[in-house]
Amino acid sequence: MAEYTRCTTAIFQLARIVISFHKLMSSMPNPDVLIPAVDLAAFAASLLDAVGVSPAKSKLVAESLAAANLRGVDSHGVQLLPYYIEQLEWGDMDARADGCVVSENGACLLYDGQNGIGQAVAEICCRHAVRIARNHGLSMVVARDSNHFGATAFWAQKISAAGHIGIVMCNASPIVPPWQGREPRVGTNPICMSVPGGEKAWLLDMATTTVAAGRIFKALINGQPSIPSGWAMDSEGLPTTDTQTALKGLLMPLGGYKGSGLALMVEILCAVLSGGAMSTELGGIRIRGKQVRVSQTFISIDIARFLPLDEFHARMGQLIGSIKSTAPAKGYDEVLVAGEPEWRMEQERREAGVPVGPGTWKALCEAADRLSVIVPSVA
Repeated sequence: MAEYTRCTTAIFQLARIVISFHKLMSSMPNPDVLIPAVDLAAFAASLLDAVGVSPAKSKLVAESLAAANLRGVDSHGVQLLPYYIEQLEWGDMDARADGCVVSENGACLLYDGQNGIGQAVAEICCRHAVRIARNHGLSMVVARDSNHFGATAFWAQKISAAGHIGIVMCNASPIVPPWQGREPRVGTNPICMSVPGGEKAWLLDMATTTVAAGRIFKALINGQPSIPSGWAMDSEGLPTTDTQTALKGLLMPLGGYKGSGLALMVEILCAVLSGGAMSTELGGIRIRGKQVRVSQTFISIDIARFLPLDEFHARMGQLIGSIKSTAPAKGYDEVLVAGEPEWRMEQERREAGVPVGPGTWKALCEAADRLSVIVPSVA
């Protein structure tokens, strides 16, 4: 009898452990989905094909988003795709528009995106920028009435792949207050500079806020209740780490008044100069019934007009070597330069696959189900 009691007690204890384990597992967030970059891009292109985007444009958009995921910039990767699809379905973005040249004077070109897909407009503008720089040594192409074009780095790298220095900027939806304000007036307004040279290259891609807005939306989509300190403010302009409060509030300018000044500089070089929408006149990819109307600036500098490209590469190698030879501060193993963390991440993700957050994957699968697109097998 005593033996029976001991066995029964052990069984009940084991049952309680199993039940507790299942409760724990069900309360934990779902793991990321792991998918090869090639399959992710193909899936993204198929979704765009299904809403009437031409194959060439679908492939370009998908490539730009998958490239951001590869570099670890997931805020500008495929998590944007459901919003793009909504824009197209609502008619807030025109998949058929290619835009047109408004004027070309010497090294300067003004382009009207005509509410076309941002990546398609950017591809055309990059080609113009490189073409003009080859003729004049440098160029500045400004586009108005465009749409979100993914990560700025993708386009600056397009220019640097031609052996030029590429500088790309864009104004964005007004979700950031000016320094000392508590009402939104400008966007994250990113700045990117890409330098050619393989391992000796340098790639700076930064928002003029502490982080891009997509980082906070990524936290929301994937069920993360809090964000790091310094990312955002509440509606009164006070710092917050609560994801929901941040989404209802404001993004934090980078470095206070300095980030605010840089954001306005981008607004001037993009929107003011192009004659496009400025500040609160812009829409947003998450706002239905209104066109986004962003402006984008593409600058191409032909290095060979200043010194031979080989010499430039050697000097870049010398400069980067000098920076990386700096003794690391306490708590760090090495000194990194702009672009290096992303290149390492890209190498890792090309080998292991791209992790996609559960919330993002769910949104993509729901879109696929609605559009009758086959979902690829994932790990």
